[in-house]
Amino acid sequence: MLLGLLACSMAARALSPEQAMAIAQGDSDARIAALNERVTARDPQLAAYVEALLADEVRVAGSKVYLVRGAASTLVGSGAAAPLPEGAEEVVNNNRMRQALEGALAAFRLGSPDREVRAKAVADLRDVIDESLVPLLEQAATAETDERLKADLAMLKAKALIGSADAARRLAAAELLAGSQDSAVRSLLMEQLAQEGDAAVKAALQTSLDKVQSRLAWGERLGVLFTGASLGSILLLVALGLAITYGLMGVINMAHGELMMIGAYATFVVQNLFRAYLPGAFDWYVLAAIPVAFLSAALVGAVLERSVIRWLYGRPLETLLATWGISLILMQAVRSFFGAQNVAVENPAWLSGGVQVLPNLTLPFNRIAILVFAAMVLLGVALLISRTRLGLFVRGVTQNRRMAACMGVNTARVDTYAFALGAGIAGLAGCALSQVGNVGPDLGQGYIVDSFMVVVLGGVGQLAGTVYAALGLGVLGKLLEGWQGAVLAKIMVLVLIVVFIQKRPQGLFALKGRSAEA
Repeated sequence: MLLGLLACSMAARALSPEQAMAIAQGDSDARIAALNERVTARDPQLAAYVEALLADEVRVAGSKVYLVRGAASTLVGSGAAAPLPEGAEEVVNNNRMRQALEGALAAFRLGSPDREVRAKAVADLRDVIDESLVPLLEQAATAETDERLKADLAMLKAKALIGSADAARRLAAAELLAGSQDSAVRSLLMEQLAQEGDAAVKAALQTSLDKVQSRLAWGERLGVLFTGASLGSILLLVALGLAITYGLMGVINMAHGELMMIGAYATFVVQNLFRAYLPGAFDWYVLAAIPVAFLSAALVGAVLERSVIRWLYGRPLETLLATWGISLILMQAVRSFFGAQNVAVENPAWLSGGVQVLPNLTLPFNRIAILVFAAMVLLGVALLISRTRLGLFVRGVTQNRRMAACMGVNTARVDTYAFALGAGIAGLAGCALSQVGNVGPDLGQGYIVDSFMVVVLGGVGQLAGTVYAALGLGVLGKLLEGWQGAVLAKIMVLVLIVVFIQKRPQGLFALKGRSAEA
């Protein structure tokens, strides 16, 4: 361990007691200057001393600095064992000083033979770089064999020189930073531009800033599109079940959000069961939670349809009020059983983190998984509706209920199956939502209005319309948020939908075929 170097006697000791004291005591500027001086000199004992400072193992008494490890203490600069005097003071390091110490350790790692260690050192130095470290960066760049790290070191050097007192150095740094793709460089250029007095440097800073902003804009645009598509996939999952029940039976189900909530809580229960009984397989609990969430919500939906909703067909106002009352009952039942507070649903390891596409664009794995999951659910529903006997009955009842009944179709049973299917898909939406947000009794309230807007905009009973409407509203909402803010964006989307429905009441896609009930 590096701390062991302090206990070793060396023929020529680079770190003197005076230098150790200068790093340990005084104001932050003076301490950091003394620290950077020893870093630039490649002091062989400095890394161990810095580690001791970060570990709060250094004490000061008079003009001497002591390293304290357990009951033993040694004099820094000589390595000789010495008892710790009474009244020795701890060295206090504020956040700025700790950053400088951590940067010093990172600077030492630039000479490591391991590329990954050097890459981490470069990343650690980005926030603590100082002009005094430029000679060290130049040495590291000369010895560096990896072209990517060499370019990163050049960027670090430019960041260190951008605040130099020498205008020529600032000008060279500004020109070099024009090739950066780091959002932190944009902030650095803007800050320096605000205080720059030299006209030539100011022009170079503005040119570099324009280039960096133009380059970063692509990441921001792609980020908005991905976020919008992610939100659209969530809306698609929520609205897909509603499109089936509303399109088939004309039921305005205000409890649809609570069916989604049931799926989310089913996921929470499965997570806890895996944690208690199958901790070794915890990362795969989501795969078990998917069918459980579907079946739980589908069962509740079937019970609701058979006990309440089947008596209210053709009476939309009574159905709306009844399902709204059911939603309140379900929310209160969840509060009574699980508590009023949100519950924690943890991402498995394979859904944590993300993939960095651009320096300012990282795609989270959980949202990528929701996009894929939504596509799989959509494909499954489309195949069920178009290729199965149940799907044939659903389409027949949707287009002409009376004719389907005349052909021997048990429309009441089809209603139950369809309502249970729509409820089950809502449960799948709850399972997916549990991976990106909080799970609580009010989970469904935030999506019920948006899901109805998706169904109406896409066309009642039309899966293709639901897809286009969900993704379109998701992307449009995020674009407007970046322009006018979340509240005004919501209002503008609602106004656009109202205007659209006025012009095209049937939505994006209308039902095709004859209907005696049209």
